[in-house]
Parts: sequence; C-alpha cells; structure tokens
Amino acid sequence: MKVILLQDVKGQGKKGEVKDVSEGYARNFLLPRNLAEEATASALHRLQTQHDKEARYKAQELQEAKDLAAKLEDKKIVVKTQSGEGGRLFGAITTKHIADAMKREGFSVDKRKIQLQDHIKTLGGHRVQVKLHPEVSVNVLVYVEAE
Repeated sequence: MKVILLQDVKGQGKKGEVKDVSEGYARNFLLPRNLAEEATASALHRLQTQHDKEARYKAQELQEAKDLAAKLEDKKIVVKTQSGEGGRLFGAITTKHIADAMKREGFSVDKRKIQLQDHIKTLGGHRVQVKLHPEVSVNVLVYVEAE
C-alpha cells in the first residue's frame, strides 16, 4: 500500500515522502496515529503542488540573497566606538554592532548571519563575511572609527 508520510517516521522516512508499506502496518499503525495518509490521486496532486510552492519560495529567497549580496559587495560599513591610546578599543566590536550599523545604512541583516574570524579590537578596516544564504556569502568592509 502506498502512503504519504505526514510526519517523520523512524525506520520509514521523512515527512512528505511517498512510501510503499504493508497494508497491515498502514491500517493498524500509520493511519490511526495520523503519521501517514493513503496515496490517492488527489493527495499526490496536493503533495506535488506543495513541493512546487516550496521550490518557488526557495528560488525567490535565493534571488533576494543574491540581490542583497550585489548591493553589499562594495559597501563600507562604519562603526563608531570609544577607543583608548594606540587605537585599542574599550571592549570589542560584536556582530550586533555590525548589524546595527548595517541597519542604519538601510540593509536588514540578522546578526547571526555575520561571521567574525576574530574579535575586532582595533580601529581601522576589517573584512567580515556575511552569509546571506547557504549558497550566497559576501565579504563586507567594516571600518571602525573612534567617537
């Protein structure tokens, strides 16, 4: 009997997969617990429509990430902070500081997408990688200035 899994089932598969299982297993275990539904023509059509919708959403998300990466490519983000003698900062510049500076410039980037190699503790320019999408990342110049 063919069924469409509605949830992840250990030993059978992931949500949304079409599986061929024994009729007794489907009727006595999967269907009563709402773990699966019978793979009728309408159910398969609904599943295909859902997969198409997800694919369009992912493609749109990827395109938006590429557009934002193109805008950020040659952008210089300025972060102002207090500093001591010799260009040393009081504390360090975090991803939150960088995200706030980007927001002031008009770019909405989540602080968790900004990846710092080391803590920024000196004045001047630093290259920071921003991972906008699993397939799209961009390097941004973050320039730290004293207030």
